[in-house]
Amino acid sequence: TAKILNTADIDRGTALWLQGLGQSLYDKLASVGLVEERRTFTVREWVRGYIQSRTDLKDRTRVIMGQAEGSLVAKLGDRPIQGVSESDAVAFKAWLRTPAGGGLAENTARRRCGHARQFFAAAIREGLITRNPFAAVSVQVGSAEAKHRFINAEECRRILEACPCQDWRTLFALARWGGLRFPSEVLRLTWRDIDWQEGRMSVPEPKVEHHAGRGRRCVPLFPELRQVLAVAFEIAPEGAEFVVNRYRDRGANARTTFAKILDRAGVARFERPFCNLRSSRVTELRQRFDPKVVAVWMGHSESVSAKHYTQVRPEDFAAAVGRMTDPQTDPQADPNTPETHRTPDHRKTVNPEKACVFPGSTVRFAGIRRGEMLRQGFEP
Repeated sequence: TAKILNTADIDRGTALWLQGLGQSLYDKLASVGLVEERRTFTVREWVRGYIQSRTDLKDRTRVIMGQAEGSLVAKLGDRPIQGVSESDAVAFKAWLRTPAGGGLAENTARRRCGHARQFFAAAIREGLITRNPFAAVSVQVGSAEAKHRFINAEECRRILEACPCQDWRTLFALARWGGLRFPSEVLRLTWRDIDWQEGRMSVPEPKVEHHAGRGRRCVPLFPELRQVLAVAFEIAPEGAEFVVNRYRDRGANARTTFAKILDRAGVARFERPFCNLRSSRVTELRQRFDPKVVAVWMGHSESVSAKHYTQVRPEDFAAAVGRMTDPQTDPQADPNTPETHRTPDHRKTVNPEKACVFPGSTVRFAGIRRGEMLRQGFEP
């Protein structure tokens, strides 16, 4: 009908039907001039063109998308994008976990499938396909709690002493006590961003600067951080712009050097080192300040803070146990808090309804003087 009326408008139902046609039947319709020839792309061609068209991408994002592109090309590169099914998407995710697919961790595999979903969503917007084969694949990344590591005050002291230069001490302080992301935020911080008089610094946020109203956040000059920054400022060359000058070369690997610093400090190496420095600070601050305030300082939402950064420390368990000691043996225990009397063989919670009942046998009551008896008597 559209051809007869010489109009390009086709109703939605017909358009969806055409998009769902097999290539053979579609080519027959195109050969008699009923439809335009269908544009076809292989997965390799489409993904490469999509990434190149995204001129707004950060360098780091482009690298990560390139990794997803490499995986897709290795598994489905020569397949037409119209021919990729949901079963192919599920098989692709499973393949990523195998040695042939790189033996990726579950979260990494999910991230790559998430980028694959993004690539195919763009193809839907262009009218090349009607459904996203990766829509049925789980791409939500879980919290990496198994890789959490809290760096306590004593370890911080030893690491700071083991740093080979002031640049490294400053880098460590900004990541651990300032909670700045490394390398993006640490390496962009300048001396002009620090307000010594007001005790704060304006931290650039390249990760989220594309969001409206974002791009910078205000972070307090915490005492531990201010002490290190003051030394760095005193010895900085005249006219120095950046607070940290090492690792501005993208080829440098700060993780390798940090691992050696940990060895010198006698601190066991841990995974995701710079993320765990930031996570340790978030965990500390949430113990002292309102979580919403901490989220603003650290530049993420409260939900992200709780899910990905907040840790349960050994000190938390110790504090909980300390609050549950017997008030008869712990003079610092709060007398107004219900306590649990604990011995190696006896754990019994005091019943508040029997708070005035004298424990033990009647022998213990023999020496009680009449004037000391409570109004309730022996029973409440």
